[in-house]
Amino acid sequence: MTGDVAVLGAGMHPWGKWGRRFVEYGVAAARAALTDAGIGWRDVDSIVGAATVRGGYPGYVAGATFAKALGWRGTRVASVYAACASGAQALGTARAQILSGLAEVVLVVGADAAPKGFFRPAGGDRPDDPDWLRFRVLGATNPTYFGLYARRRMALYGDTPEDFAQVKVKNAALGALNPNARYRKRVTAEEVASSAVVADPLRLLDICATSDGGAAVVLAGMEFARRHGAAEPVRIRAVSTVSPRYPNTVLDLPDIATDSAAGAEPAEETFRASIARAAYEEAGIGPEDLSFAEVYDLSTALELQWYEDLGLCGEGEAAKLLREGATALGGRIPVNVSGGLASFGEAVPAQAIAQVCELTWQLRAGAGDRQVTGARVGITANQGLFGHGSSVVAVR
Repeated sequence: MTGDVAVLGAGMHPWGKWGRRFVEYGVAAARAALTDAGIGWRDVDSIVGAATVRGGYPGYVAGATFAKALGWRGTRVASVYAACASGAQALGTARAQILSGLAEVVLVVGADAAPKGFFRPAGGDRPDDPDWLRFRVLGATNPTYFGLYARRRMALYGDTPEDFAQVKVKNAALGALNPNARYRKRVTAEEVASSAVVADPLRLLDICATSDGGAAVVLAGMEFARRHGAAEPVRIRAVSTVSPRYPNTVLDLPDIATDSAAGAEPAEETFRASIARAAYEEAGIGPEDLSFAEVYDLSTALELQWYEDLGLCGEGEAAKLLREGATALGGRIPVNVSGGLASFGEAVPAQAIAQVCELTWQLRAGAGDRQVTGARVGITANQGLFGHGSSVVAVR
């Protein structure tokens, strides 16, 4: 079953390193979203929590944890874990409940309190966990494969470290305008180039941080939204949570190994491109219909890759699109007008929801100095560990 659901409210707890429990961030975001929607917790039929394994058992059962913190009242509850795609899967679950008639109003919440430094697998030694194996056997922490992505783009398309730096310059300028961003300071290309090398060719300012933060949205059926006085609400038109297709099954690294797997033809599209295609097909739109995009810029080079995977330009043309100013505010297709992860850092279960918060504010023309003029259609894109797709299309 497909169809639109309304976004009645959006709220966030600002990103940072606050040193408190994830529950506090999620509850603050939830209350902000409820206030924005003009309803109370008692009006909510269901709550879906995007889980965080770093929050211990309360994090694994995030939906129930947030329900308890907001006040137990018999609300339907679900918890979803899909790494960085957790928020999108939580949104998909909420949307399915509304479209199936199980609920009229659903609150979706995600929050995290992230450790300092690189993410590492939670729970000790886990030799059946590909993430654990990547860290322990290959020594490939996250910045290592961010660097591999960057090297691949340099080798195939002629991208340069200067191109990567300009992504950070663009996103930092927009993050400086966002009150929820952790980093609210403009940077220059020279500052990026002079920051410490982390994984050649990427420097410290090319790579996103880990952060604390929370985000929440209130979704409702279109009939409820009209009764509630929302004549033309922002609508979720598609939620893509697809998995990879053989033989293109490399989940985290560039498409090096399995694209040359014996007896199999290379895949026609990357996993990231398949995420976007599924979203476009469900929404009945194409990249030419977009007003703006929020993408998963774990590194500056990865943002450029998303330009191509979303179909904003042809293969190898992302740096050209950036240089032309097309992805800047005021350009043909602004990307990461929120400031992106470059300005927020990762609060894993919250980030796909935070992207939808930005879509909501932009489509309402309520984003202030970072507003995309005439925004009518927006898309989010990221991916979760182990092959979790994540893309949401919202329209006004």
